[in-house]
Amino acid sequence: MAKRKMKKKPAKKAAKRKTARRAKRGPAELIISKSRTKNAAGINVSGEFYSALDEAVRGMIKNAEQRASDNGRKTLRPYDL
Repeated sequence: MAKRKMKKKPAKKAAKRKTARRAKRGPAELIISKSRTKNAAGINVSGEFYSALDEAVRGMIKNAEQRASDNGRKTLRPYDL
C-alpha cells in the first residue's frame, strides 16, 4: 500500500487564526503583570484595577515619548516620567 502524504496547512491560514484570536482578546494585551501587581499591592486587587493600571502606564509612556521627542531624543530617560 502506498503511504498517504499529509498536506501541510498553508501559513496564511495559521496567521489568520492567530489574528482572529488576538481580536477576541481585545485591542491589546496588558503590559503589566497581574501577579507582580498583586504581590506589590499587599492587599486584594479587583479585576478592573489591572486594566485601569495598564491604561495609566500606557498614558505615562505616551507622555514620556512626547517629552523625549520634544527634546530631540529618540530614547526614553527616567526624567521623562
